[in-house]
Parts: sequence; C-alpha cells; structure tokens
Amino acid sequence: MPILVTNDDGVDSPGIVALARALARAGHEILVVAPASDRSGSSAAIGPLHRSGPIPFTESAWPELPDTRVLSIDAPPATAVYAACLGAFGEPPQLVASGINPGANTGHLVLHSGTVGAALTAAGLGVPGLAASVQWSESREYHWDTAAAFAAAAVDWVTEPVSGPRVLNLNVPNLPLGGVKGVREARLAPYGTVWTASAATDGGDLLLEFKGNDVEPDPDTDLALVRAGYAAVSPLLGMERAPLAGAADAITAALG
Repeated sequence: MPILVTNDDGVDSPGIVALARALARAGHEILVVAPASDRSGSSAAIGPLHRSGPIPFTESAWPELPDTRVLSIDAPPATAVYAACLGAFGEPPQLVASGINPGANTGHLVLHSGTVGAALTAAGLGVPGLAASVQWSESREYHWDTAAAFAAAAVDWVTEPVSGPRVLNLNVPNLPLGGVKGVREARLAPYGTVWTASAATDGGDLLLEFKGNDVEPDPDTDLALVRAGYAAVSPLLGMERAPLAGAADAITAALG
C-alpha cells in the first residue's frame, strides 16, 4: 500500500528513517515528505498555504533506502500531509505514518505534537493516520527499531475499512524489542500528570520552564503504561463532533 511517512523532527532524524525502513520491509510503497528542519510542537499547523506563495522543497536520497523517494519541505508536517494527500507528488497515500518521535506523546501533549498533528490532519482529509513515538532517553540513545516494529504491526488495524479514517497514537518504551512487556489499550493521561510549568519575566522576556512532576498517573493511562514497559495505543478522534448537547439552548437562554 502507498504510505506517506512524515515527522516533526526533520527529514534527517533517525526516527523517520527507522519508520520508513520498517514499513518498506513490510512490503509497502513508501514516500517520505518531511520538514527540512525541526518543527516540533507544531501540532496540525499549516500556515497560510495558498496565500504564502510557493513552498520550497528538495529531493534527496537515503543510503538505507536507495529506492525510496525522499522530499524535504520548508513547512510543518501537516503541510506535507496536505500536499501528498492532494496528489502533489503522485498517487495519494492510503496511510500517513508520522514519527518516530524521540519522546512519548502522551496525555494532553497530543494536542501540541506535530507528530500526532500530522496523523490527525490525514484523517481530516479522509486518510488513516498513525503517530509513533518512543519514550524519552536522557542519553539520547534510542531503540528506534523497537518502535518501528510496533508501528509496522499497527498498519493493518489502522487501515481496516470502517465508517471513517482511523487515527492511532502509539507510544513505545525505549527498550529492546524483547524487553517490551506487550501492547495495551490506553486512555490519555489527564493534564497535569505530565508537566508543570512556571513563568517569569526578566527584562521584558517571558521565560517558561517545564519540569516533570511527581504525580503518579493512573495505571491505565498512556503515560503510566509506557513507564511500566508496555507499548500504549490510543485511538484518537479527529474532526468529529463531541457527544455533547445543549449548547444552543444555553446560549439562547443567556441571550434572553
């Protein structure tokens, strides 16, 4: 199947190479379109697109995948998804695989993650999306192939025909493949169990400091499961209406 591989860390990240390699080995047709530089935290941002003029892109080659087309664009990953899904580079993909991000995208962080944002953008265009991340390593040494193996194994489920495109957020411990305890369905960790933040001003500048906190997340959350050595999978809703009602009546009543 034709798969678009992208990320938010840039086309030179080892994580995207590992992901593309695993998917190619599984027999899929791979097109890589990724940002030319680090666009972490870009969520599903696309910028003005048609009002900004041409978007520069370059084509390169990876020694690890000499037969794979690799493009880098001067734009966030969601723009790469738009371009590929609209046919800019040939046949539109049947799946968008985003990652592998160095550092888990768990809990409320999925809102800000460019890795997850690319997968959600795909769903908005009617294409299934898979976001893959590996647990953060203080030493910056990562078991990329472990996360890549789980991502390749998730393709069949993500692309299974259903009423609408599926989006799966996959977070994998930074362990050898044999060290991962298994795969678990996970709910998103609530806000506050991943980061705390403080802000201070100094000479007119706003400084934000993020610190990991000591709150223990519930054991069925994505954060807790990854810490416990499991690969955590969380299906996400894309552009869908929340199952809530009453807003119109409340606004009408408030207007008198």
